[in-house]
Order: sequence, then structure tokens, then C-alpha cells
Amino acid sequence: MARPYGQNVVACIWDFDKTLIPGYMQTPLFEHYGVNESIFWEEVNSLPEIYLKRGYQVSKDTIYLNHLLSYVKNGPMRGLTNQKLMDLGSKLEFCMGLPEFFESLTDIPRDVEFIHHDFKIEHYIISTGLSPMIKGSSIYPYVEDVFACEFIESPLPPNFRSQTELSLPLDLEIAQVGMTVDNTIKTRFIFEINKGTNKNTQIDVNSSISHEDRRIPVDQMIYIADGPSDVPVFAVVKAMGGKVYAVYDPQNEKEFQQSCSLVEHGRVHNNGPADYRQNSTTSMWIRQKVTDIFRKMVATKEKHINDKTGISPTHLPVDNEQSEKAELDQKLLW
Repeated sequence: MARPYGQNVVACIWDFDKTLIPGYMQTPLFEHYGVNESIFWEEVNSLPEIYLKRGYQVSKDTIYLNHLLSYVKNGPMRGLTNQKLMDLGSKLEFCMGLPEFFESLTDIPRDVEFIHHDFKIEHYIISTGLSPMIKGSSIYPYVEDVFACEFIESPLPPNFRSQTELSLPLDLEIAQVGMTVDNTIKTRFIFEINKGTNKNTQIDVNSSISHEDRRIPVDQMIYIADGPSDVPVFAVVKAMGGKVYAVYDPQNEKEFQQSCSLVEHGRVHNNGPADYRQNSTTSMWIRQKVTDIFRKMVATKEKHINDKTGISPTHLPVDNEQSEKAELDQKLLW
């Protein structure tokens, strides 16, 4: 039976904030509406403790989504839509060397060493940030898929299935959270990419699929992110043979120390600045690891062919001693 996938892809999987952009993606949003960014995040950071005193727990990673909706509902961001978020995404400025670096990596499979193997590179983004803003940014054309938080506009009312006609509000705006991504849920999307769930909706992420039938083995993945919050994903990818790399702001000594700590404690394979220009240490490391993975894929492919076909028959070398005996026997016959 033919296998569903050729396992010919290397996946570069990226965090977003402080990995692909220097800061946080919500900055253009706050600037557009005249909202004080520092005050907003101070409020968000205090919410888990406030709500805990009221007797219920919230996710520290994603409570900001609810607070953002409070800003919409109560006026400061009235009228915010998914399209507006996409438009604001176009204002995001990326780290040095991007998006050109994404495109340059696609040249590696075209190298003479790999050109006959039909290999390719795919880029994925997994973020606790806002999917519409990522999709509106200049990096999106180079990305295979995005897994991030999403909002719903005009949520359906109770008993909507019994209504023949559903009215839409004249003034659209985001009203509910549709998808939340926190730092542990990120690992789920690693397995969606691994199994090919994002390419084939008939495959459930919890389905049991043998490793040789998965679309992108984890040891053909490289995960790049900025810090301790990504430790769950670092751990899963590294444990299953993938490569993991921590980046930091080259102007921020605290971030440098933090990423060094990840290396020293074996959380990641290496670290470097969030600088993706051609001769930066980060771009060279990633290019080297992509090349190493392709070479391993070639070796695996050739071994599989040899195992299936066996060694081709060849002419056996002549044994000189046996040849001389045969010649003497022939003379005696004469």
C-alpha cells in the first residue's frame, strides 16, 4: 500500500513576538486607537490575581484576549474588526533580514546536492498573538500556515438553527474569542504539522498514525522562539529529534542571559540574536541545520531503496588459484 506522504519536507516553525518582530504585534493596534500600551499590559498582568480572589482561575497567556474584547465593548476600541486587525498587521516591522531569509531558505533544496530529491521547506508560525495581524503582515506570503488566536464577529444567537434568516449587525466588530493558543497548546500544533492535519481535515490530531505515515517527522523540524515560555515546545521537539533554537534581542543583555540559560540547561541546542541577515550567526546556524536534515533525508531514502531492492548482482572477482587449476585440468584432457 502506498504511503500517504513522501516525508520530503523540512518545517521551520516560528514563534512570532520577539522572534520575527522586535516587540509585540499589538503595538500598532494600541497606537491606532490611542490606547496606552503599558497600562493595558499592567491591567492584563494583574487580572489573574484579581479574578483568583473572586474564586476563579484564568489563563495568564490568553486573558489578554478577553481584556481586548472589554476595550471593544466598552468603547476605547469600538468597531474593531478582523479586517482592521489585518490592515494593522501590514504596519508590523520585522527583524533584520526578514522576510528575505524565508525566501533564501527555499533555495537550499534547489542545490545540486538535493535537486533530484523533490525536497522542500515550509514555514509555519505558532503564536499566542493574533492570527489576523500575522496574516496581514509582509511575512505571510512566505508562510505555509499560521496557528494563532482568532476572534469571531457577529456570533450566532441561541436557537439559530431554527431561524430561517439570520440578521447581521450593521456595525461589525469582534465579539467572541474563536481560537486561543497558549504556550502548552502550541505543542498540539506541532503534532498537527507532524501528522498533516492542517493539510487533510480528515486526519484528527489525536488519530493514531504510524511515524512512517506522518507528513513531516518531528526530526525534520526546526523550532525557533525567544524564551522560557516556549519550553514545552522546545522539550517536545528536542526529545523527538528535532532542532530547537532560542533567539534574543542583541541589544538586551537580560534576554541574552535568558537564552544562554536555556542552552546551559539543555532546553535548546543553541542560541543567537534575532538577526536573520545572510552572515548572522542565527541565519548560518539555521541554514546549516536545514542542510544537515536534508542530507539525513537523502541517506534514509537511499537506505530504504537498498533495503527494498537488495544489492544489484555484479561479476564476481576471479580466484587466481582456482583459475590455474582449471587451466591445468584442461591441458590434461588434451
